[in-house]
Amino acid sequence: MQILLTNDDGIFAPGLAAIYKELVKIGEVTVVAPAESRSGTSHSITYSRPLVCNKVDINGRFTGFSVQGSPADCVKLAVMQLHDGPIDLLVAGINNGANVGINVYYSGTVAAAMEGAFLKIPAVAMSLASEEQMDFDKAARYCAKILKKLMPVRKGDVININIPLLSKGEPKGVKVVPQSTKGFDEYYIRQKNEQGQTVFQLAGEPGLAEETPADITSLVEGFITITALAPDMTDHQKTHELKQIKW
Repeated sequence: MQILLTNDDGIFAPGLAAIYKELVKIGEVTVVAPAESRSGTSHSITYSRPLVCNKVDINGRFTGFSVQGSPADCVKLAVMQLHDGPIDLLVAGINNGANVGINVYYSGTVAAAMEGAFLKIPAVAMSLASEEQMDFDKAARYCAKILKKLMPVRKGDVININIPLLSKGEPKGVKVVPQSTKGFDEYYIRQKNEQGQTVFQLAGEPGLAEETPADITSLVEGFITITALAPDMTDHQKTHELKQIKW
């Protein structure tokens, strides 16, 4: 099996190294990831300048391609130039911080998986809820176990996996849930920087109630969450209604 591994935390991120160790037990892994953290870049791509790409050694553990671009850039470049032959599976992660609720739209990790879906490659995004001490090795074992049960992932599919806070003990189980659309209780913290300028730091926490189980609430409750995402953003019901209008 040919596996493409990427992320948005950068090619030297510990989450990427942790899942790499598990993926090489499943197939041959090619790493193509941003040269530095590109968290929150969503599905941006680079077209106004050439992409700088270097092959680098990842702390003596393995080699990979470092790209001065976004996660979506990494996937496109890997598929079109860097990887010989077809790719059977794309894995994005393990991200430092959960990608649930509206954060799915901001996430470079999920965007990389979506880019894979656009290119007809089965794709899985993996994330670990953020805390002071991140146990990526344990998270990787959970992700690998789930991945094996998901196989074979179909072309065009995007599966979003989130691991809860591991400092609270073993996850309570696995829940297959929809993406929350309620979002987070977000706010800005007003501060002064060293130059005396007023700056605003975005902060937030889960705080908006859900009527039915969803990814945010289930993750906070201590469950591993699995959410099937769709690269097609069309509202097909509304499209049908619009077609009834005599334009």
